[in-house]
Amino acid sequence: MIKFAIYGKGGIGKSTIACNISAALAAKGLTVMQIGCDPKADSTSLLHGGDRIPTVLDMTRKTGGKFTLDDVVFRAECGVYCVEAGGPIPGLGCAGRGIINALESLEKLGAYERFKPDVVIYDVLGDVVCGGFSMPMRKGYADKIFVVCSGEKMSRYAAANICMAVDNFKGRGYAGLGGIILNRRGVPDEDDAAAELAADFGTEVIGTLDRSEDIPLAEERGKTIVASAPDSDTAKQLEAIADSVYAACGGE
Repeated sequence: MIKFAIYGKGGIGKSTIACNISAALAAKGLTVMQIGCDPKADSTSLLHGGDRIPTVLDMTRKTGGKFTLDDVVFRAECGVYCVEAGGPIPGLGCAGRGIINALESLEKLGAYERFKPDVVIYDVLGDVVCGGFSMPMRKGYADKIFVVCSGEKMSRYAAANICMAVDNFKGRGYAGLGGIILNRRGVPDEDDAAAELAADFGTEVIGTLDRSEDIPLAEERGKTIVASAPDSDTAKQLEAIADSVYAACGGE
């Protein structure tokens, strides 16, 4: 089983990229599970026609923790198994705790034994890497971390913080850094800035995605690019990113 996490600051496109990676790998015949670790709980919406699914925290609150895998794991039309950790009631609780609760619940309920995924993808908010948000990095969860960023200053700053966290945790047997995914925003010297960031942490830019009208159009339809515009250059770029990420994790 290959396990990796996609990190990035809010709004950088990590969930769009994660959904398209999931769909592209599922199209190759792999059994894929995507676990949304963002309090907004919208990581997997593009795999469900734009709809959101009940979250682990929702079910924990609703049932007092007495729920089953069928309550929190949903199979998308493309075949991807989807889970959303969820977030706390606004102003109450800890979002990071929701991630911990979700991942521990999936293990306790035997999700990996039942669904037997070939690939598990964690989609994680990376504006702040602490507490529960570092959970997917820990031993037994993701084996590799991929960071989505653009050439914009704040995006690179957030990406550097994530890379630094991965670097700091590596002595504990946590996940290693798999590479940078550049989601281009059209700023000057964007490719050079991303390459410099990657070099600073001993990794490389393993995939790039150009700005395209295909992306907002697909999101408006509640679909992935690989489903809504399969012959587009954008879909080909996303499929190439999926292949690079899979190969970086030891897939063939």
